[in-house]
Amino acid sequence: MNLERSVALVGRPNVGKSRIFNRLVGRRVAIVHDMPGVTRDLATEMVAEGGYMLMDTGGIGIKPEMTPEMIHAATEEQADFAIQAATLVLFVVDASEGMTTVDEDLANQLRRYNKPTILVMNKMDRQGSSTHQLEFTPLGFKPACGVSAEHGTGFDRLKDAILKILGPKPKTDESEKNEPRRTRICLAGKPNVGKSSLGNRLLNSDRLIVSEVAGTTRDSIEADLDYTAEDGKVMHFRLVDTAGLKPKRKLGSSLDYFSTIRSEEAIRRSDIVFLVLDAMTGVTKHDKKLAGEILEAGVGLVMVVNKWDYARDAFRRDPPKGYETESDFRKVFIEAVRKELFFLPDSPVIFTSALENFRVGDILKQAAVVHKTLARDLPTGPMNRLLKELFERRAPRLVGGKRFKIYYAVQTGHRPFRIRLFCNSEERFDDNYRRYLESSFQKEFQLSGCPIRFELVGKPDSNRKELSITEYRRQGHRKPRRKKKQ
Repeated sequence: MNLERSVALVGRPNVGKSRIFNRLVGRRVAIVHDMPGVTRDLATEMVAEGGYMLMDTGGIGIKPEMTPEMIHAATEEQADFAIQAATLVLFVVDASEGMTTVDEDLANQLRRYNKPTILVMNKMDRQGSSTHQLEFTPLGFKPACGVSAEHGTGFDRLKDAILKILGPKPKTDESEKNEPRRTRICLAGKPNVGKSSLGNRLLNSDRLIVSEVAGTTRDSIEADLDYTAEDGKVMHFRLVDTAGLKPKRKLGSSLDYFSTIRSEEAIRRSDIVFLVLDAMTGVTKHDKKLAGEILEAGVGLVMVVNKWDYARDAFRRDPPKGYETESDFRKVFIEAVRKELFFLPDSPVIFTSALENFRVGDILKQAAVVHKTLARDLPTGPMNRLLKELFERRAPRLVGGKRFKIYYAVQTGHRPFRIRLFCNSEERFDDNYRRYLESSFQKEFQLSGCPIRFELVGKPDSNRKELSITEYRRQGHRKPRRKKKQ
């Protein structure tokens, strides 16, 4: 985060900070909802137009009856950090309601920080705002800008005011232009499995609010971090901590619905997703559904069994019969997880404890391995030989008196691995045989945690036994050489 050019949005709940955040960033990043206290974690995003980091804080002044006391305290602590770290503060108030006691208290706090502050009077499009805006004059914050985040009016003046204080956008350094793309890794799982705790351990900070209350994280929070592998190579990651995904039948409000949509979007945009499971509950029905959604997204997948300290302590107190060591217990646990999630690729399983910081570093270590694997090119020759062996070992079932047959295979893409199969008929390729080929490819080419997509190209002429050389060349691939006659 570039703290030399950073701007913090602060204000009491429900004054429209998140809408302003989205307007300045130029796209919908923060969740917007009329319910007070929706923003809890500190969200940051680079504003490309102005060349500064924008921070959206939780609503300051949230009353204990709105949210649990622990969340209330943590939210204010996050906002306090943002104000201290920021170069400039945007003090957001609601012009349609006028000044409140909380606004006055917050204004006094901001004066003590002695930071440049712009008063942003939001909701100027609503009735009474023109009259109420005069109530904020005695606060003495200049400049003051009236905006409507809902309709986008007044933002040209606000942007000019921000750049007048920060200075013009700095020229892009050549090293920044050449900076490699960051690999997006995502922590996903049902509520209260410890995603934010794991995120804090990885970031080595308390940036993400951690609470015993299920569903504390309402939005998807992003942060950059770098990891140095054992070979000395530095990996650049972007960590996304998602809101706990609830079953749709348990979505109690539109806010829950939007949080779920945002989490699903975060998963689709990731390169690698870490599915966090609870060691004490094992794989639940909801975990299975979420695993299916991650698989459908076509991203790398690693399973993280968190809260292993509880399971380990329970094992030591009363070891189950048949298990001599904790290692034996882990092996059986992995087998049980794979059995429940049989439809997943051969994904790695990590055992962690965010509470005790037990093997949390394995998450980034495994991310580096999967990232490297996702970029591999599979050799065409060995791939076709493997397919021949697999067909000889287990022939596809008969469909209408005929079997599915593959003439040739070639890799056409990465992330996920895309394998184009030139075959006799797409309809004869059933799901069971697809899973058989997928698992065999995973083991043969060591693609642990990496999804595979088979793209079928059926025979254009049903009277021919195999595709012509012309057809193969039209597709951009060479047909395997035929053996010369002796």
